[in-house]
Amino acid sequence: MLKRLGSIIKGSFASSVLAMNAVAICAGMMPLAVMKLMLPFGAVRRGTDRVLNILAERWIAVNGWWMALVQRIRWDVTGLDGLRRKGWYLVSSNHQSWVDILVLQKVFHRRVPFLKFFLKRQLLYVPVMGLAWWALDFPFMRRRSGSRSADLATARKACEKFRQIPTSVMNFLEGTRFNRAKHDQQQSPYRHLLKPKVGGLATALSAMGERFDALLDVTIIYPEGVPTFWDLLSGQLKQVVVRVRELEIPKELLGGDYEGDPVFRARMQGFVQDLWAEKDRMIEELRLPGGLPAEV
Repeated sequence: MLKRLGSIIKGSFASSVLAMNAVAICAGMMPLAVMKLMLPFGAVRRGTDRVLNILAERWIAVNGWWMALVQRIRWDVTGLDGLRRKGWYLVSSNHQSWVDILVLQKVFHRRVPFLKFFLKRQLLYVPVMGLAWWALDFPFMRRRSGSRSADLATARKACEKFRQIPTSVMNFLEGTRFNRAKHDQQQSPYRHLLKPKVGGLATALSAMGERFDALLDVTIIYPEGVPTFWDLLSGQLKQVVVRVRELEIPKELLGGDYEGDPVFRARMQGFVQDLWAEKDRMIEELRLPGGLPAEV
């Protein structure tokens, strides 16, 4: 009973801080968002984008503070050496929970440029946060039948904006959070992953592939089970494992026409399938007895 009460108190505190942090940062973003809308010039956009990214990083820092305050998470993270805050990165990761987003933001905070996520279009209408994501140029994707061309055009337009200042473009290739029912419905060939969707990644490479310094292939594992967002808020997340691989992007994947060139499409799909097979193998090995250290 006392443990449950403690979790409720922690969760309520963390939820309040999270909400106040979002409101405060978004309030600071609104004048800049209006300026971007009214004065759509290159110099103005570059200036406002820099300030918007600084505000977004403040939001991440506060989130890291309350995460550390409500729980002692054992972080097992490798692969961050050599990353640059002023670089351009294409980032992909497996996806299991809403917690993944805060994990990625904390792991990469002040190590690479602020992460820009591909989001479902419905999230544009989330109070406060939807407007902030719009101001930060997050691509909003419809992800429904018949919307593929519009989605790719949206992604291409967003990526063109990202060429102006150092940016990390983040894409969950699975397109949705993993669970066993989705895995079985898809008849996924991978043990721990859904089938990857290649279109968003291909569009990012087509729009600014030569600008990217590297592909950051991220694998997230929760050894004690996939947490809910409430688990994170209430201090019940105990261990997070993150593996980052910095990979050179093959030159043959730059500038191709994913929609119109079947040879290029097959090449891109083969690259992602190899990436996913390696990720699946890594997850399996880390989950085996002795695959992870007992204490981190």
